[in-house]
Amino acid sequence: MNRLSSSVMLEEMNAMVSDSQDTDDYLEESSVPNAVLDRLSTPADQAEICSIFTPLHYEPNYAYPLLIWLHGKGENEHHLRQVMPKISMRNYAAVAPRGTLPLGHERLPQLSDAFTWSLSDTHTSEAMDRVCAAIERAEQRFRIDRSRIFLAGSGTGGTMALQIGMTLPEHFSGIISVGGPLPRQDTPLAHLTTSRRLPLLLTVDRHNKKYPDALVCKDLRLLHIAGMTVTLRQYPAGDALSGSMLSDIDQWIMEVIAGEQRSPIVGG
Repeated sequence: MNRLSSSVMLEEMNAMVSDSQDTDDYLEESSVPNAVLDRLSTPADQAEICSIFTPLHYEPNYAYPLLIWLHGKGENEHHLRQVMPKISMRNYAAVAPRGTLPLGHERLPQLSDAFTWSLSDTHTSEAMDRVCAAIERAEQRFRIDRSRIFLAGSGTGGTMALQIGMTLPEHFSGIISVGGPLPRQDTPLAHLTTSRRLPLLLTVDRHNKKYPDALVCKDLRLLHIAGMTVTLRQYPAGDALSGSMLSDIDQWIMEVIAGEQRSPIVGG
């Protein structure tokens, strides 16, 4: 994998931005009415819609890093079972809350098994509650290192991970978005003073229609100007959630934990 500085990446992609219109279809999909939100009333209810991954050969005396996974559009909390074997079977305890917006059963949302994440205020607040409940459930089940909690997501879940992580940066050690652009509905850098210390990993497959190169460049430039520590890694077209992409998440987290996160880099 070739690596370039973020400034080189910006120079190469700036021409595309001037000739391309922003693609907001992905973000518009996340802007949905609040009326169908199946609001949960108690922490016990929230715990029931959270999937848990136990690391292989779990050692109860070891404080594990915690990985919180936010699934993409049309999936649910059980997507955790598919991604963790490709990330790592041993290195993390992991949890996955369910998306706040049910799809396919607007009249009977309780029957839906497909969900997504909306960036409306009500849904974002609910998503934060579900992430907090997922952390609490993990701490009840495992010995967790509170200084090593990572929030990750795919697609709309990646955008929500960025939204929550940059709103509550003191709670996380790093944020990972797989094919999810920066949120646009709110001000993602409102907590810049504290979020600047938070390392970010953006992974994208080339020619992703929902996260095109022009929008990737725009996000990278915004984060670069803000002084964020961001790593961008690009993969061949159609390589979304591939084994190499997910295994690179493990490598990046291990680098952050080991204190080896260097200056912003771009991989391609």
